[in-house]
Amino acid sequence: MSDTQESMINNTNSGSPLGVRGTKTAKILVFSTEKISDPAIDMAGLLKLHYPPTVYTISVPCSSGIKPSWILYAYEKGFDGVFIAADGSDCVYGESCTEKTGHLMAKTHNMMKEKEIDPARLRMAAICSVCSESFVKQMRNFNEYLLKTRETIPNP
Repeated sequence: MSDTQESMINNTNSGSPLGVRGTKTAKILVFSTEKISDPAIDMAGLLKLHYPPTVYTISVPCSSGIKPSWILYAYEKGFDGVFIAADGSDCVYGESCTEKTGHLMAKTHNMMKEKEIDPARLRMAAICSVCSESFVKQMRNFNEYLLKTRETIPNP
């Protein structure tokens, strides 16, 4: 993880921030890919599509390069959930991206179970470069899930 990425995780507010109109929102960290999902997330902003203001993004070249330790670190720093906006079959770095990212998810889920972190707090979906509405829907649904389960989920 770069110093900039670590700084971003460390410098977000903790607790249950208030979103639009005073509603509580979950703190979600999104690992987004530079060539595929970043454009969709940018477009969501340009189109003024609304999703929780407590969604923070970190750009990575390829979703298969995310380290489980980065995800666990986000939970240690108070994030309610982590979302991987994966490349899917559109990855420019190789055809095995989907398989590698799937292995990353499985390994991280096992590590989360060992630390008694609910694996459902980690989600992944392939977000194409023009899938802004899909991204927004994913964030809204994930936020709702995290808020419903927040009281029963211990944070490390």
